[in-house]
Amino acid sequence: MPFGLNRLAAVVLLAVLAACSPAPDPLTDELPDMGDFRLGHNIVVADSMQQVPPSRSAEPEEWVAVLTAELDRRFGAYEGERLYHLGIAIDGYALAPPGIPLVVKPRSVLVLSVNVWDDASGVKLHAEPKQIVVFEGSSPETFLIGSGLARSRDQQMEVLARNAARQVQRWMLENPQWFSIDPDAPPLRAGDSPSTQIPPLRSADSLSTEAFSVTVLPAPPGAVAN
Repeated sequence: MPFGLNRLAAVVLLAVLAACSPAPDPLTDELPDMGDFRLGHNIVVADSMQQVPPSRSAEPEEWVAVLTAELDRRFGAYEGERLYHLGIAIDGYALAPPGIPLVVKPRSVLVLSVNVWDDASGVKLHAEPKQIVVFEGSSPETFLIGSGLARSRDQQMEVLARNAARQVQRWMLENPQWFSIDPDAPPLRAGDSPSTQIPPLRSADSLSTEAFSVTVLPAPPGAVAN
């Protein structure tokens, strides 16, 4: 079901109560085995992104840049024998503005529609885009005064993007048959770089547009412009 502005606003409200921790840096963290996975094209779009107030503003190209970078950081170490492509649409976001400490501590949220595409077979691995809701999470510096005071806008975006990349991977790992994952394989440690032979990467121009299709909504009346 696509995210409308009202539903997204409800998710942002629930984010105030979220108490998860930000994702660790994948360049220093142990990464789970991903079978034959190797990242091909990493395509992020934000053409129909909606902003939910109250929120700091961020341009679509800024979101594309930070999320693309964090996906590369999380998936770039995998060098399996088969290429897979990620197609992700940013549906909506809220970046917590400064609140009133101990009274109002808004947190940030990001909503994505995710597709995974197998290069060799030329098809998506699932019927519908997977919608993922990403919370900023709390940390010692944000617990008392809130993210809007403790973090800059750019820091909030980086935390959300890093959390998003981890949640995308968690969803992918719920479908081990896609990547021929060995359940007994050890995790990939930071700095590991297995040597494998892979087929040539297909041109992004040759990818089916349907393979990266996402469900997005036009901005409703009264929506905040980016």
